[in-house]
Parts: sequence; C-alpha cells; structure tokens
Amino acid sequence: MDIRKIRKLIELLKETGISEIEIKEGEESLRLSCLPHAHSNPAPMAVHTAHIQVEQPNTPVEKAQDNPGYHIKAPMVGTIYLAASPESAPFVHIGKQVNVGDTLCIIEAMKMFNEIEADKAGVLKTILVDNGTPVEFGQSLFVIE
Repeated sequence: MDIRKIRKLIELLKETGISEIEIKEGEESLRLSCLPHAHSNPAPMAVHTAHIQVEQPNTPVEKAQDNPGYHIKAPMVGTIYLAASPESAPFVHIGKQVNVGDTLCIIEAMKMFNEIEADKAGVLKTILVDNGTPVEFGQSLFVIE
C-alpha cells in the first residue's frame, strides 16, 4: 500500500475522530488505530508496512545535554526511521525550517509505524539519533532553535 494512501487515512482518522479503521486491498491489509496519550493527541498507527532504511552521513551522535534549544523527544519506545522509505530523502535535515505538524521521523513500535511531528516551529539544529536505531521514551531526538 502506498505511503500517501496511508497518510490520507491517518488524516481521515484525525479529522473524524474514528478510533480504528481496517482496509483490505487484494492480499494487503491495513489497520489504523488511535491510542490516547496522556500528554498529546492520539497517534495513528499503521500495521503491515515495510521496514525503512536510510543511509546517514558518518556524523557522531551528539549528547542531548550539550545542545541548547528546544528538544523534540520520543513519545514512545521503538526504532526510529528518518525517511518514509529506502528510496526517499530524509524527512528533515540540519538547517531546515520546520513548522508545527511537519513530519520529522517515523518510530516503529510493535510493528506499527508512527509519524512523529514537530510541535514547535524553528530551524532544525541537530539530529541526535541515527537512522534505524532504538529510541527510549522521552529520549531527545531533534533540537530546534
């Protein structure tokens, strides 16, 4: 199933308040569910999607405490992917202007892929994680100025 279709379905869930939807196309199936979070809007999750791998330049991962600015943190435990597919460019890069609601990455948790969006506008100063690595709840992922 095409990622654009999945994004449209996620938007439909957000707009309508539907808690779950399941779609079957031939042998492919997709189920999206919204789970409430204590401190954010429900995050749609997709089932039956492929792993995403993106090559990153060899840059050392910087420590969060060494980076002043606004930190975007992981809302869950999982594996982070910085692009929608292996053929796609990363969602963001250092120096890019991001707006509230822009997708920064995807976190895979229990075979479900969750888009992580910016909750503050600014310029992306630092990416604190490497593509395809595990992240912990509350871990700083990006720094925005």
